[in-house]
Amino acid sequence: MVRFSRIAGLFAITAVVATACSSAATPAPTAAPATPPPATAQPATQAPATQAPATEAPATEAPATQAPATQAPATEAPATEAPSAAPSFEIVATVPADQLLFPDKLVVCSDMPYPPLEYFDAEGNPIGSDIEMAQGIADRLGLQLEVVNSVFDTIIPALTGGKCDIIVSFQNITADRLEQVDMVMYYEAGQAFLVQAGNPDNIQAMEDLCGKKIAVEAGTTMLDFLGGTGDFEATGLPSVCATANLPAAEPKPYQKDSDAVAALQSGTASAYLADFPVAAGYALDLPDQFALAPLPQIAPAPVGISVAKTNTGLRDAVKAALLSMIADGSYLDILTQYGIESGAVTADQVNAPPQ
Repeated sequence: MVRFSRIAGLFAITAVVATACSSAATPAPTAAPATPPPATAQPATQAPATQAPATEAPATEAPATQAPATQAPATEAPATEAPSAAPSFEIVATVPADQLLFPDKLVVCSDMPYPPLEYFDAEGNPIGSDIEMAQGIADRLGLQLEVVNSVFDTIIPALTGGKCDIIVSFQNITADRLEQVDMVMYYEAGQAFLVQAGNPDNIQAMEDLCGKKIAVEAGTTMLDFLGGTGDFEATGLPSVCATANLPAAEPKPYQKDSDAVAALQSGTASAYLADFPVAAGYALDLPDQFALAPLPQIAPAPVGISVAKTNTGLRDAVKAALLSMIADGSYLDILTQYGIESGAVTADQVNAPPQ
């Protein structure tokens, strides 16, 4: 299993990302056979993968020492093209030309950094399990992959506004999102709390989070849980605190996940909430700085690839490519390389109507 800690200084990645965001598009290594940078080993439970300090990692979206991440610009970065993979692939579906931004490309929106799912390597190339998954889909559709770094909070408007063809950015499938886009399930993951090493605030139960500041990325289902909104209106953290007659927790949303992690690192927040593979990855790769809080995971939820509702031909082609990857084993190979294979789904789950 490859560990994504190879990128020196998880927090320093933000600086790399900022540079990548301001520069012209650069070629990204082909995700198919390329060996990804360090992916974290996954504990028995959504496994870790983190990048340095490191879904609805850091990876945006590197010196030897780790420094707190600085906030990446909220604007979307230039698209990064990934050259076609050397090996040839059987084309499993053809996408209608009028459902692609460009006839020979698959343009993918992804929010980086969020290791081990999507992030940049030391040269500013997009990598991670989601990026390799997107590459595998593009290969099987006979298209060249192009990645657009997008802010998660506005990633669906980026898709519907014509900035990309699909979203591959570890989005939980929710009722609200299904009203805006079609989604193809490709993973299942829980969410977990990360604290500073040694657990200085002694967070041992959900009630211990009440009255505390909790860092989280904006626009995510984790923020819904902390605020008691969306699918967590009746089961989120506010209900836990109210039942215990304790003050509500204070969610601290950040536009980039790397800034949320930096808030925990600096002590600005008492905890950080993320998808389990990401939180666990930080704890495994940076044990001197972070630890998983001894709390149960928030219920695992399906994760999906988003496609505009008008592009049903593209949606079905993406599903066909994903099913091909599951059948030939490359899907599981990618997840295993990054230590997150415990969240793998079956062809039956992919084919089932998203809920």
